[in-house]
Amino acid sequence: MPDAIYTHGHHESVLRSHRWRTAENSAAYLLPELRPGLALLDVGCGPGTLTADLAARVAPGPVTAVDHAVEILAEARAVAEERGVTGVEFARADAQRLGFADDSFDVVHAHQLLQHLADPVGALREMRRVCRPGGLVAVRDADMTAMTWYPRVPGMDEWLALYERVARGNGGKPDAGRRLHAWAREAGFSEVTASASVWCFATPGERAWWSELWADRTLASGYARRAVDGGYATHAELRRIADGWRAWGAHEDAWFAVLHGEARCRP
Repeated sequence: MPDAIYTHGHHESVLRSHRWRTAENSAAYLLPELRPGLALLDVGCGPGTLTADLAARVAPGPVTAVDHAVEILAEARAVAEERGVTGVEFARADAQRLGFADDSFDVVHAHQLLQHLADPVGALREMRRVCRPGGLVAVRDADMTAMTWYPRVPGMDEWLALYERVARGNGGKPDAGRRLHAWAREAGFSEVTASASVWCFATPGERAWWSELWADRTLASGYARRAVDGGYATHAELRRIADGWRAWGAHEDAWFAVLHGEARCRP
């Protein structure tokens, strides 16, 4: 979004995790609210796997999916086509200026978006504007600073401290998960239901996948480039952090939890 820099970028190591997301593992708090025929807006849709899942649950209701990155919208369209999901329109849009008429949608959804915006409250106000009376705005964001893991191998604490510096330097809010309730109230919603859920990576396959994508992201993504160009880390420090990720992933007792805040907001 123009008001802040998307810290991760769209390197393959980033999209590897985005493509893994499903309605079940990333929007379970929203699913009881969905039914066929609802009009849904997905803000910051990324590669579209979550969009396609949500579209299947509201079909034949129309779905509009928007992202600021044109290149990722092409992948999202391809995902919908591959799955045979119809009734989804993809478009470029800015979360702070959505460009839709007031009261256009029954459900407005955003996953892992607000943490990357300089003005998350303004984005929530914009989502409230395009949500119909009686509708729902649903947001979920990780709380990066509340992530926890075992064992505490060298390099991992350094990784989290570096990520927080880079994200804040880009205008983001890496502790967004804990702030969603407060932001929604500030944005003027009449009713806010807050909750939390986690991703947990503990099986051999899960920890290998999670550690490798973060090791790769640390070395080659937009986040890595911004860490070096912004003076937050050297290439040698990034290599040390990546080695820490791989050492953690190889440990037979490895366990990692990602805390998410969630908010279901009524206009």
